[in-house]
Amino acid sequence: MGHLGPTVEIAKLLAQRARRFSITIFIMNIPFEFLDSMTKDSDSYSIRFVALPPVEVSSEAMSDPFLSEFVKASIPLVRDAVHELTRSNSVRLAGFVIDMCCTHMIDLADEFGVPSYLFFPSSAAFLGFLLHLQFLHDYEGLNLDEFKDSNAELEVPSYANSVPGKVFPSVMFDKEVNGAELPLYHMRRFRQVKGIMANTFIELESHAIQSFSGSTVPPVYPVGPILNTRMGFGEDQQNASAIMSWLDDQPPSSVVFLCFGSMGSFGADQIKEIAHGLDHSGHRFLWSLRQPPLKGKMELPSDYENIEEVLPEGFLHRTARIGKVIGWAPQVAVLAHSAVGGFVSHCGWNSLIESIWYGVPVATWPMYGEQQIHAFQMIKDLGLAEEIKIDYNMNSGYIVSACEVENGLRNLMNINSEVRKKKKEMQKISRKVVIDGGSSHFSLGHFIEDMMANIPCEQ
Repeated sequence: MGHLGPTVEIAKLLAQRARRFSITIFIMNIPFEFLDSMTKDSDSYSIRFVALPPVEVSSEAMSDPFLSEFVKASIPLVRDAVHELTRSNSVRLAGFVIDMCCTHMIDLADEFGVPSYLFFPSSAAFLGFLLHLQFLHDYEGLNLDEFKDSNAELEVPSYANSVPGKVFPSVMFDKEVNGAELPLYHMRRFRQVKGIMANTFIELESHAIQSFSGSTVPPVYPVGPILNTRMGFGEDQQNASAIMSWLDDQPPSSVVFLCFGSMGSFGADQIKEIAHGLDHSGHRFLWSLRQPPLKGKMELPSDYENIEEVLPEGFLHRTARIGKVIGWAPQVAVLAHSAVGGFVSHCGWNSLIESIWYGVPVATWPMYGEQQIHAFQMIKDLGLAEEIKIDYNMNSGYIVSACEVENGLRNLMNINSEVRKKKKEMQKISRKVVIDGGSSHFSLGHFIEDMMANIPCEQ
């Protein structure tokens, strides 16, 4: 879901800037109610959405092998849908833009005789990390196991500081899913596309973007920040309105917002430590607390029926005047609110981009995927975040103490911190790069020109 949102937004930008193109987004078995919030006003952008039928795959768990098999099983459906699209609409096919997890579709683009491009909804630094790891593994015999849960460091051209093994994505070491093999496969395929759009901007990641110069990597186009700033609340209008009303009653920049992504959740012991840390810090807070799914089930966290049961006794009563514990949160609307002065985040790239757009300082608490290396970059390379943890993993069993939480919150809410000053400066820059004359506006135009030049002469 974190990939679909920015994909829809970049599609709208492309359609807006290149009127001769129409765009069709093929979506693999995503519930329609989820799409509703993302597809509003898409008719005015020459964008159509095609929801593909469900496919059967053997695995029941949400894992990289499952996703890979899911994409491969969808290839015949996409093939048929593209044939139907070109037949019924007299459409001349210009190319495929694929998600970073859908590199199997490159073969289908080749089958249709059109170029493929990649939309990378993460940082340029992480793109460089993956490609560098693949190069070292394939050509210099790098043994990734040396870096598992380790302070051993690797020099990576796209990072200003050497990267410790403890922030490498944990999937690289998971033998049950063949470890790094699938990510390495994707990286090899990345090198076969005509160009890569990345959800970032030069002024944010100048070091990472410059590291691609003179390399064998396909052209990288920094076209971000790409985000949906519309404040729709979907079907949860009542709860969202109550949250925004509570924020309206808080002083400016006084509230810490804790939110850990669509898949983020905690066990009972960790919940109690967070609660004690909030209690002792004395800061106002808005805490999005979700119930973990049953182990092994391909489900997202859900809201608690009785949230008081998992919190320390008396916590809600003691913090009633300064805090609010909720389930799902309208994250964009919350970050845009003037009362929010800090964001404890899982460091998903979308969330970090949103925090920059709205100028809200971040305290890092990564949970899964590549979030640990995002936390590392934000703290060490960019100086745009405070640390609660940099290498936390939701499956590790480690408990972050109340003291660590409290100290992180105090640093986060320091109104004179260097991080807060830098974040406000980067906020101003992020608004300028997407308008005419800005670096990302120019980069997107460059991508469109290159894409038009690559259209096959005959279909």
